[in-house]
Amino acid sequence: MASRRIASLVSRALHPISGGRRQRFAGRGIYRYSTAAASAVEDPIKPPVSVLYDKLLINGQFVDAASGKTFSTLDPRTGEVIAHVAEGEAEDINRAVASARKAFDEGPWPRMTAYERQRILLRFADLVEKNNDEIAALETWDSGKPYEQTSQVEVPMFVRLFRYYAGWADKIHGMTIPADGPLHVQTLHEPIGVAGQIIPWNFPLVMFAWKVGPALACGNTIVLKTAEQTPLSAFLVGKLLHEAGLPDGVLNIVSGFGPTAGAALCNHMDVDKLAFTGSTDTGKIVLELAAKSNLKPVTLELGGKSPFIVCEDADVDQAVELAHFALFFNQGQCCCAGSRTYVHEKVYDEFLEKAKARALKRLVGDPFKTGVEQGPQIDQEQFNKILGYIRAGQESGATLETGGNRLGSKGYYIQPTVFSSVKDDMLIAKDEIFGPVQTVLKYKDLGEVIKRANNTKYGLAAGVFTHNLDTANTLTRALRAGTVWINCFDTFDAAIPFGGYKMSGIGREKGEYSLKNYLQVKAVVTPLKNPAWL
Repeated sequence: MASRRIASLVSRALHPISGGRRQRFAGRGIYRYSTAAASAVEDPIKPPVSVLYDKLLINGQFVDAASGKTFSTLDPRTGEVIAHVAEGEAEDINRAVASARKAFDEGPWPRMTAYERQRILLRFADLVEKNNDEIAALETWDSGKPYEQTSQVEVPMFVRLFRYYAGWADKIHGMTIPADGPLHVQTLHEPIGVAGQIIPWNFPLVMFAWKVGPALACGNTIVLKTAEQTPLSAFLVGKLLHEAGLPDGVLNIVSGFGPTAGAALCNHMDVDKLAFTGSTDTGKIVLELAAKSNLKPVTLELGGKSPFIVCEDADVDQAVELAHFALFFNQGQCCCAGSRTYVHEKVYDEFLEKAKARALKRLVGDPFKTGVEQGPQIDQEQFNKILGYIRAGQESGATLETGGNRLGSKGYYIQPTVFSSVKDDMLIAKDEIFGPVQTVLKYKDLGEVIKRANNTKYGLAAGVFTHNLDTANTLTRALRAGTVWINCFDTFDAAIPFGGYKMSGIGREKGEYSLKNYLQVKAVVTPLKNPAWL
């Protein structure tokens, strides 16, 4: 299962693959960042993939932006241009929405049997699985995440998600409801219509599946806006979806920027539903635009500052490894990252020393090289933001145990960083850094850590490391977060719902819960004459 694949990255990162087709990326350039090799810059590996699709996908065709404008998508390893991609704006959103509206109102997708929709989604999953390596390489090139992660975790997870939602397609139905009187009452679960979806740059493929999968299973049509940093993989899998038999106009993909294409999609009067994953600040704008236009319903999966609580009974070695994974996975660019590591005072000193040693051993380098655990950050803006938070941590009095600087002179690599002596009111303990920066905080007892862990505007996830069932149960119920992982972290599955409390979002994605985001419930009431029973 994909959930087990994610967890196994912890051990695989320390024991690189020694054989198989992916061994072709093995070679020089993998270094522990503390060595002299960290300052050396070598030529990056040439990705084993080409960019085939860089235009907007509207009504089943790849087309230029109406303005003819393009923008550059960059290789995070170097900052160099990968491709020039069509820059969609309001006029392109209008074209895409018109295509989706016609496909919904007049086309075959919502009118074909659920079984037929299911078969198309299953064919699509098979095609993605067949093209696993090409899709994974493109995702690594565009995002900077390790190829081992994209090829062995994210693309297989994408396939699993679409097979999961294909399975739901012919199991969506209403109810027959008894009423007080001679009435036949039934509910119909109908597709909501045209869904506008905006996905982020940190998990482009996975977020595509989280949103497109349930929307299509329910019979909707879609206008998807990609993140401007990572538009390429969506076009490739969009092409495969049409090869699988998706009718034209059902899925439209527009690349572009938030203030232009994104705002036009949120404002559009003919969009029936919005789903957005990204920052809390942008989520507020999405919600406002939806309300000011046609009051379309909105699903939001937003930021987080998740606590990872290490209890006094913890096996420290295991706790260090899991806390390291919880924070540093995906270069720290994860909304649910365990970015506040609370450690009981009895094991704090031992934990801190071992956490520092683990960070020093983290393998950082070209994400196409076998064994690399950490690639570059996504772009210059995020790179600068992370370094700014590191400076803020030092200036506020936190102790920089290790890291804190860039790696090399090219690309957006940052040393794995660990802070101790962190206080709850410091920026590094309050703000979502979205980078490889671990903050370690000390606590005395459960009552204290519950209060401190909940003292945040976010509530996306939390981690608990303990062998005591009573402690686990106490924390599980006390922590105000949409997911609580006990003795694990980032354990995802197609059936497990995901979403946040407070300012971490509205609604849930994945699992059966996500279907509700894309369905309308209609009550149908018919009088009965002389019924044999009620």
